[in-house]
Amino acid sequence: MSTIGLNDSLPRGAPARSTFQLYRALLSRYLKPQTPRVILMAVLLLAGIGLALVNPLIIRYFLDTAQTGAATKSLMIAGVLFIAFAILQQAMTLAASYTSQAVGWTATIQLRADLALHCLRLDMPFHKSRTPGEMIDRVEGDVSQLGNFFSQFSIRVIGDGLLILGILTLLFLQNVWMGLGMLVYTLLTLVVLGYIQKLAVPRWAAERQAGAILDGYIEERISGAEEIRAAGAESYAMRRLYALMRTFTEKTRASAVVSSMAFNLTNLVYVIGYSAGLAMSIYLYTRSQASLGTAYLVTYYIGMLSGPLQSIRVQVEDLQQASANIQRVQELFDLQPQVGDSPGAGMPLPLGALSVEFDHVSFRYEDEQVNKNHSTGKSLVEGHVLNDITFSIRPGRVLGILGRTGSGKSTMTRLLFRLYDPNQGTVRLGGIDLRQVSLSDLRQQVSMVTQDVQLFQATVSENLTFFNPAIPNSRLEQVLKSLHLWEWVQSLPAGLETPLAGGESLSAGEAQLLAFARVFLKNPGLVILDEASSRLDPSTEALMERTVDLLFANRTGVVIAHRLKTVQRADDILILEDGCVVEYGPRLELAANPSSRFYHLLQTGLEEALA
Repeated sequence: MSTIGLNDSLPRGAPARSTFQLYRALLSRYLKPQTPRVILMAVLLLAGIGLALVNPLIIRYFLDTAQTGAATKSLMIAGVLFIAFAILQQAMTLAASYTSQAVGWTATIQLRADLALHCLRLDMPFHKSRTPGEMIDRVEGDVSQLGNFFSQFSIRVIGDGLLILGILTLLFLQNVWMGLGMLVYTLLTLVVLGYIQKLAVPRWAAERQAGAILDGYIEERISGAEEIRAAGAESYAMRRLYALMRTFTEKTRASAVVSSMAFNLTNLVYVIGYSAGLAMSIYLYTRSQASLGTAYLVTYYIGMLSGPLQSIRVQVEDLQQASANIQRVQELFDLQPQVGDSPGAGMPLPLGALSVEFDHVSFRYEDEQVNKNHSTGKSLVEGHVLNDITFSIRPGRVLGILGRTGSGKSTMTRLLFRLYDPNQGTVRLGGIDLRQVSLSDLRQQVSMVTQDVQLFQATVSENLTFFNPAIPNSRLEQVLKSLHLWEWVQSLPAGLETPLAGGESLSAGEAQLLAFARVFLKNPGLVILDEASSRLDPSTEALMERTVDLLFANRTGVVIAHRLKTVQRADDILILEDGCVVEYGPRLELAANPSSRFYHLLQTGLEEALA
């Protein structure tokens, strides 16, 4: 599996990336493809800077010429040039702003897409440890904060630097002492900004993290509003919300205070510098060492220094936030899936029904210590969900897995789908170790339907195809008719084009039927039903029964269920207890054997015995 990240633009085997390296990697990956547009943006900005430096010279000429009593024609020409250059400068600024926004949006959209795809490829433990609200803030919020960095930072800082250099050069040409004084003022301002930037970056990072936690909490509580109200836990939820908002406010205030220091200190330095420059201009004029136009020009240029220095202050403040955001973005890119395509993986799975084999498979979510299961005498690992599981399913047969909650049933199906890899042992499909199969081939050949079906705010057809435009409606109609679901779909208000509001417009049973149709569109060799029938309502149960029969035709099946009707479809039965196989064999043989656990379950009632 290929990975996406800023590391792609860094040397192989490089040590931990500095912020500068991450910036350079960002620019290389997301601005280099837009080189023509970036060059145009730079040209427009530089042209605007040149015009900004030229216009004060025209005013000086106007003032000095007016004092000498020159012809009105010369003054008119100077006035027309000033207005024309001013209009042209504004046009350049507008065009540069438009171009920079286009560059910024293009770069952030691509970065957001890369980050979202990378997160989708990460393992289940990652997604289970983070709330959707936090991930939205990381993928959307952090990337959006980088928009100014892409669109303006580099060009603006370079442009402002050139403008400052041009102003200082012209001041030196007018008066050396004036130039030296303003050079000291500029350097002092830049030193102050650099110091504050070091203080601000960690505070902005803390503010962004606190915001992500707050967003995640709000999203989670809104999603569980029904349960919170039913339990009367509104006061607890609000108390926790106030605590998180207090933390977020404190972090935001700390970062804002540091940023305001930059504003106040640069303004203070600017007032001091401007006052000194103005005093020197008056002194030179009163001593007849400078004309009125020259005195005005010097004062104007000193005032112009405020613009680029304030712009740099704003850019540095954005850089402070961007530095925090880019570190958080890179933290996500640094996370790599533990389950991925192994080197040399790519052995194709056989077509048709697949054999399944668990060979001494053990799995745990966390490393713990080994102990003894006193009821079985086997060595177990505390925290292990599965312990030394060994069994096989012949192609075309259906295995029913039974066990109490927490016995490891769902974990076995996740290993088959390779959402996780076993800690020990091997899982094989069609006689091939899953680690030797590409994930794309495995996802195509294995389908799983759970009791919680994810439907999107989209049409029925888009929910069936997962937004794949290559699957035509005629193919959907063919599949739905073969499943006897076409009449049901036609009963919806707009048929295949009926919009679904995240599944709220369908019952749980109808959502399950759509999930079964998704399986038929893939035509896999192994179908896994994980409690898939537990939420069906009576009105759709008959449709489901026919659909499941067709689903298992010429395919291998694995079923986890508590309902007797579903288990009766199984050819073989496997019973789990504490992560161990306590019974495995043909269903009919076990049902006829009074000493078997399955026989006891049938006599007791599956629902009661496995509760």
